[in-house]
Amino acid sequence: MAAWRARRRRGGRGQALVEFALVLPFFLTVVFGIIVLGLAVFYQQQLANAAREAARYAAVHSATSQCPTVSWLDPTLANQPDSYYRCDAPQDGWPRLSAAGRKAVFGLAPSSVHIRACWAGYHDALGNYDAPAVDPGSGLANTFVDCTIGGTNALTAGDSLPCPPPATTVTDDTASDLAKFGREVNRVVVFACMNWSPPLAGFLLMPSSITLRAVVTETVHRQQ
Repeated sequence: MAAWRARRRRGGRGQALVEFALVLPFFLTVVFGIIVLGLAVFYQQQLANAAREAARYAAVHSATSQCPTVSWLDPTLANQPDSYYRCDAPQDGWPRLSAAGRKAVFGLAPSSVHIRACWAGYHDALGNYDAPAVDPGSGLANTFVDCTIGGTNALTAGDSLPCPPPATTVTDDTASDLAKFGREVNRVVVFACMNWSPPLAGFLLMPSSITLRAVVTETVHRQQ
């Protein structure tokens, strides 16, 4: 009887060990999956902060500032401030705008965040940019034209943009960085992205690289 009870106890321990071995991989998968999901949400939030701060910087440092962050399109001569010059320019990669956005991130390498911007605004019936929302002569509404990044509208198709995103050209902007006489009708659109390699991607059956993206738009403000 004693021998039978000893065998039964040993059999119970063996059964528990087998069950533990079967359950452990699923348990670890769930735990690490929750951790990786939390990291993804955290990094996405950091990326949104970068886009928001970069858009805010561009909106405040408009054509009337001492060092404007500029569009490919200059303000029309009739509206151009006397002190205007191309300080933080797209052909240089907007070093000040990019630095403002990257400064907002925490817990990841700022250099891994890629930032692009474009400026959008109203066009009048003749196709002139930097037009007011309403034509003062006819009283009719002018047409708002979205800007693009590498030919792609980041607001409607940002998920299709690669990372790093393509550089913008003069055909991407539809307005300058000018706030029209206090009537804030021009807008800046900032796209930020990063390529993230999730930890234990192979174990969790996840892609080895995930592209995170964020888009923020801000009305351009007049400083002076």
